[in-house]
Formats: sequence, structure tokens, C-alpha cells
Amino acid sequence: MNERVPVLAVDNLNVEFRTRSGVVKALENVSFHVNRGEMIGIVGESGSGKSVSALTAMGILDEAGRVTQGSINLGGLDVLNAPERDLQEMRGREVSMIFQSPRTALNPIRTVGKQIGDVLRRHGSANRQNVRAEAIKALMSVRIPDPERRHDAYPFELSGGMCQRIMIAMALSCRPELLIADEPTTGLDVTTQAAIMDLIKELAKERNMATVLITHDLGMAADYCDRIVVMHAGHVIEQAATAELFASPRHPYTAKLMKATPHGEGSLDDIESIAGGLPDLRAELPPCRFSARCERYEAACDMPALIADEVSPGHLVTCRRPL
Repeated sequence: MNERVPVLAVDNLNVEFRTRSGVVKALENVSFHVNRGEMIGIVGESGSGKSVSALTAMGILDEAGRVTQGSINLGGLDVLNAPERDLQEMRGREVSMIFQSPRTALNPIRTVGKQIGDVLRRHGSANRQNVRAEAIKALMSVRIPDPERRHDAYPFELSGGMCQRIMIAMALSCRPELLIADEPTTGLDVTTQAAIMDLIKELAKERNMATVLITHDLGMAADYCDRIVVMHAGHVIEQAATAELFASPRHPYTAKLMKATPHGEGSLDDIESIAGGLPDLRAELPPCRFSARCERYEAACDMPALIADEVSPGHLVTCRRPL
């Protein structure tokens, strides 16, 4: 694949969910991309649309969800118009996902080795004769000690950090071009979180793999990502190279998100909460979904056709009154 062609390109994506209480406009005009060898972070509060964007990109949107506009290109495949058979071949081989809460994602009544073997036999080159050896190699690749014994263990016999390594082994066993890590350190202690993220970063670099890290932790994204995409209430409101974003946040929400994130140089007294909450996505919404929480709001913010502007090379901001 050409290095200059994004592994994943999402353009003007709109997604809605039909519920008993109304239509939820979950995503609106969402655009981002990730290149080979690059790790991007998609950050924002819970409910901002991070996971919905990833699930839609993989073609596994919930049955209640519907894409109303936009396009998704994954390694040359038109995800939104591809047959289900092609999507099934793509998942696991071209793109893999590490889900939140590995204990929930893993099958509790099958050994972890057999679960890795399932992926290898479905999407890889393993057969009945060599599947065990290939699964053990996958465990070794994620630095699991005593992989032969761990191969025959059940998820409940392993720690949370070990289960997350199993999920990483499953996701990377067929050497995908894109890895989506959805809150991969949820429920883990700080030391284990760092070890898991270091492992993901190291393996991505070794394999020149594109990686999307979905997280509410802006500090984690700053430590590991090359670029950051900031989402709020179904909108991409800012995206830039990590150093550029932290040096010069231009959207008021991004600046507030940074002030609400703990960092090593300050104290807890320096942390500022973000007033208000996410808008009701079932209601008729203004062009800027952050306007009700924004101190810079003025009447001009309600003008239609709000689009992203490039305020500097590669730095996009969706705001009428950027900082």
C-alpha cells in the first residue's frame, strides 16, 4: 500500500440511532484519517461519539444505528457499501479492535489459547496441526511469561493486565494494517496502564501499523499519539499534531479539556471542571453543539454551515470564534 494513502479515511460521516424516545444524532460531519505507522488519539467526554466512530469504521454498527451520509475507506475498501462477506474478511485481517473490559470481551468458558486459535484459523494461515504453536507465538509477541502454560488458562485465572495482553495478542495475531484500541486500559492500575500502552506503541512501531487510540484521557493521548482528534457531542471540533495541539489549543472545548486533565506539574487545585453537560442529541441542535457551555458564545455562533478551518498547516478547528 502507498505510504501516502491513509490506511483509514473517514469523511463527512453522519450516524443516527432510532430509539423509542426519538432519533439520536450521534455523529455529524465527522472526518479524520490515520496513516501507516501513525498513532492518532480520539479524545473527548463519554458520549462524544468516539466509540461509535470506530464501530462504524469497522462495519459493526448496532442494528439501531444508521449511516445517513459520508464515506469510510479502509485499505481501499468502501466499508459502507461493501458486502458483509467482504467486511467479515476485513475484520481481523485488515483491521482489529481491542475492546474495553477484556474480561467481558473474552469467552469465560474457553481457554485463551483456543480463542486466539479461532482468530488464527479464521483469518490467518494456521491449521489444526500448527494452531497451538502459532497461538503460543502470539502470546510470546505480547511478552506473556510462560506462554505454554498461559495458553491453557481460562480468563478468570488471569489478572486484568494479563487479559488485556491476551486481547492484544488476538487483535495482532494476523498482523492487521490498522489497530483500533478502545479505552484499552479501563479498570487497570496506573503501572499496568503504562505497560499496556508501551506494548501497543512498541508493536505498532515494529509492524509499521496504523493505530487509533480511543480514550477520555487526554494525558495518555499526549504521551503516546502523533496526532489528536478532539470530539464533543458527535462533532470533531479540533485535530492537530500532538505538540501543536498542546502548545496552541484553538477550540474553547479543547482548552477546557486540558485544564480538566491532571498533569505532573500541577496540583489538584489547578484542575478546572467543564461547566454543563453534553446536549440532548435527540433535540434540534445548534450548528455548534458546545455553544451552551461556551463563554465565547455570541449570536453569530448560531449561523448555519459551520465547517472546519485550517488555522495552521494540519491544524483544523470547527469554531466561529477560535482562541
